[in-house]
Amino acid sequence: MKSPLPPSFLFSKDVPAPCYLIDEEALCRNCAILEDIQRKTGVRILLALKAFACWSLFPVLSRAYQGVLWGTCASSVDEARLGREEFGGEVHVFSSGYDTASVLALCELVDTFSFNSIAQFRRFWPTITAFCAKTGRTIHAGIRINPEYTESTHAIYDPCDPSSRLGVRRRDFDEAVFAEGVSGLHCHTLCEQNADVLARTLTQVYAKFGSLLTRSSWVNLGGGHHITRDDYDRDCLCREIVRMQEYTNATVYLEPGEAVALESGWLSATVLDCVMADVWVVILDVSITCHMPDVLEMPYRPRVYYEDAGSICEAKAYDGQGVCVRLAGNSCLAGDVVPFLYSFSRLPCVGDRLLFADMAIYSMVKTTTFNGLRLPSIASFRGERLRLLRQFGYEDFKSRLS
Repeated sequence: MKSPLPPSFLFSKDVPAPCYLIDEEALCRNCAILEDIQRKTGVRILLALKAFACWSLFPVLSRAYQGVLWGTCASSVDEARLGREEFGGEVHVFSSGYDTASVLALCELVDTFSFNSIAQFRRFWPTITAFCAKTGRTIHAGIRINPEYTESTHAIYDPCDPSSRLGVRRRDFDEAVFAEGVSGLHCHTLCEQNADVLARTLTQVYAKFGSLLTRSSWVNLGGGHHITRDDYDRDCLCREIVRMQEYTNATVYLEPGEAVALESGWLSATVLDCVMADVWVVILDVSITCHMPDVLEMPYRPRVYYEDAGSICEAKAYDGQGVCVRLAGNSCLAGDVVPFLYSFSRLPCVGDRLLFADMAIYSMVKTTTFNGLRLPSIASFRGERLRLLRQFGYEDFKSRLS
């Protein structure tokens, strides 16, 4: 996949740092790809708020405004409320465990509940149906299934691990729930993967849950589909969607998060100091643990760009060439470092601007104020027109505590 270079104006000192910088045109390009999939297949694509919840930019994405996506999928009351109030369209929710208070709140907000267990469905469906009878609302119910097949390479993101709590295995599935109100199935096993993995996964799903699929009026194939990636096999995806539609005669949903905002965001950082340890350690005004925690959770080496002699350069993985650099955050945590080394053409200087790539997804939604570090600002841009969306201060830190 060819990675985009950051626009040169983002290195200007007039652009705030630290700051998440969202490229609206990149969001539109991703939406155009997703709309093409919807047009060809009739699938309905939802935004997974767990990956991207920058609500100021929802009008770029939502069919309720000028975008193309059918709605949002949420994992909590607050995500569902954000989807209902700011995005519009359908709101779907999945949680590994609901309680009575959250179910009552969600009834006001969502169109579809996906339950993680038969017991949860049977416990809360009477409450939901009573709410619908009282208000006239229509709410659908589904069960998340576990096909016990995955090709995930990261244990933390593997929903089909033998000890996984996510989804109902075929041997535990009670088909009586279809007579009790269940109308669909939810299956999510992918993580940043291509359509060939979906095809192999669905082979297992058909083999184990085929008789249940034919009783479903909707099927949600979850997220993890990297649809907007250059090397993604979108023809294969379309074939699999059509195959599912023909097999079930059901409405098919996808709920990607990363694919919606893939390669659309940058995180600007400024060099504060350079310290010699076993290698040069470049200390930044952003924290890896606070502001890009997925780098440590995966872990992965984010792409980093800098300027040298007027040219934009990418700091590659260190291979014995150039200046060996470890990038570090400004918190007191000893491990607040990118867990991989970089090669720079020169040692970065205090005041230099660095840009971390692909930071729209998962970074903004996972930030913390550990150490009282202020969250990076949020801005968007079209061309070179920058729009500052949000700045954070002391009250954002204080208001999380009491």
